[in-house]
Amino acid sequence: MSGQPTGAHMGDLARRIAHRREELGLTREELARRAGMDAGYLDYFEHSPAAVLSSDALLRLARALETTRAFLTGGHVGRPAGIGRAGTHPVLETLSREQCEGHLLGGGVGRVVFSTKRGPVALPVNFAFFDGQVVFRTEATASFIGALGAVVGFEVDRIDDAMSEGWSVLITGLGERVEDPSEREALASLRIEPWAGGDSETFVRIRADEISGRAIRQDH
Repeated sequence: MSGQPTGAHMGDLARRIAHRREELGLTREELARRAGMDAGYLDYFEHSPAAVLSSDALLRLARALETTRAFLTGGHVGRPAGIGRAGTHPVLETLSREQCEGHLLGGGVGRVVFSTKRGPVALPVNFAFFDGQVVFRTEATASFIGALGAVVGFEVDRIDDAMSEGWSVLITGLGERVEDPSEREALASLRIEPWAGGDSETFVRIRADEISGRAIRQDH
């Protein structure tokens, strides 16, 4: 397949295509059929940062992956999620506790909300959901440490601009430092890695005393 490069870093483009394909549960062969492409070339493209795609091929792949060319080429990076338009048939749903916990099991980045002298603060953290609790690592000198022993909030969401769908989960519960050596050992096995790096050896947990969530889907 020939054509000019799309302008995006091809390694990043291949990675986004592969990631989106896996999100949809598609094999390379299935995606190739959807996009009217050769499966062998698609396999080559996902493994070769030097490969290029024509604008037409990129558009067909975007449609087959139920997203946009801008998303695949990284046009969404640095832009807050959720600024797109509402879908044609949006449905707002209340999530059950079981559904909320299902979303939390994937871990990722969420926001701890706590009170300080200057008012409420939201702190992004890389978290895991373990034994019915949100857990993360931080530095012993982090601003959040002063909020331990009190009730705090925790929020996580995922927005799919391309599909005009998304969900959010909110937890309210007691924030605590994990001191017990056996508990710390168990949490260390989760390999929670703070993006900010540093000496983040303080483990914190938030009990999910109250949990609620909502989702927006399209009623096709």
